[in-house]
Amino acid sequence: MLAVLALATLTLSACGSGGAGGSNDGKISGEITVLTNRTDLVDTVFKDYKQKFEAKYPGTSVKFEAITDYEGEVRVRMNTKNYGDVLLIPNSVNADQLPAFFEPLGSVDELKDKYRFVRTEQTYNGKVYGLAITGNAQGYVFNKKIWTQAGITEAPKTPDEFLAALKAIKDKTGAIPLYTNYKDGWPLGQWEGARGGISGDPDAATKLAQDDAPWTAGKEHFVIDSLLYDAVKGGYTEPDPTTTNWEQSKGLLGTGKVATMMLGSWSIVQMQQAATSKDDIAYWPFPYQTGGRFHSVIGGDYKNAINVNSRNKATARAWIDWFTDESNYATDQGGVSALKTAPMPATLADLTKAQTDLIELNPAPKGEEGRADKIGNAAEIGLFDGKYRQEIVDAARGAKQESKDQIFANLNKKWSDARTKLK
Repeated sequence: MLAVLALATLTLSACGSGGAGGSNDGKISGEITVLTNRTDLVDTVFKDYKQKFEAKYPGTSVKFEAITDYEGEVRVRMNTKNYGDVLLIPNSVNADQLPAFFEPLGSVDELKDKYRFVRTEQTYNGKVYGLAITGNAQGYVFNKKIWTQAGITEAPKTPDEFLAALKAIKDKTGAIPLYTNYKDGWPLGQWEGARGGISGDPDAATKLAQDDAPWTAGKEHFVIDSLLYDAVKGGYTEPDPTTTNWEQSKGLLGTGKVATMMLGSWSIVQMQQAATSKDDIAYWPFPYQTGGRFHSVIGGDYKNAINVNSRNKATARAWIDWFTDESNYATDQGGVSALKTAPMPATLADLTKAQTDLIELNPAPKGEEGRADKIGNAAEIGLFDGKYRQEIVDAARGAKQESKDQIFANLNKKWSDARTKLK
């Protein structure tokens, strides 16, 4: 999942002409400049895209600019009019700033039946300003070879079944059943991705913001954090969590020294790259079913958009449409395509086989956007930063003298107090 960066001061003076050559006469022709963060693909995969696009639209020319510090450099360039014709919308751009910098691609109503991620992401006043280059599902990545050695070939349907699977892995293989990546912190925040997937409720985030006691038995956060606590308490995680290392952990899972990590589906390709065989790496949904079905929340990654100053908006739009509809980028990179009719990637074959329903969270009511995160921050319970879950791990491993019930009671009190203050 993408970290939302702090808002940079952007000069809202994006108007007039600029960008690359060409004209805004509605004809798909001339040159466009496309900014990308994929420095690893610009000289290989993207060259192939360029050839295919230019063959479809004779008289066009696509020029790429691959940027290593994408967020930092593009934010600076957006204080001018020269930030390409097509670019990925930086995370630091607030929704109300979108019209000043980007050309609308259509209304939500016009695009929602064809594309995913347009109802809530990079939209403003009912207009869509970007289409996702790819999307992510939520669940856990695991070494299929190790799980199979332990005798588990089907996705656990309950937390108890998951814990039993971890025990079997510990008893029958030499692998660490579940790796928390405690030291880096942020991987523990990935457990928050199960929100909405447990209940199968697209309004989960909105309802969380209306709840005074989320860590009550039966509720999503009780389920998520109980599983984490119980896994650590059962001795199914790394012996010394204070010495974990994210980069090294990819190789540990890839080679079967670690069996499982609770991460978004973006992690699959990275694990495959570190694996003995990429076929050893698979992905399953969080171990909980509602209505007899698994659910996984999906969300978009970076969004392609058109510079409002571009002098070649027709070709820029043609590029975005072609990239989204025809390039197959999302599927090839192991992601969920924004195009609803596109097939699921091979990396999610096991998630699909488990009969998982993919859901998108609904937009919050006007004025309540991001309210759950605001409550969490005010309560010093950063839902996605992993710090409060480090405390859960500490209690479960005996480094902190606090029971699970005490932890949850304290979390509920802090949450309720913060919610009251923010009313």
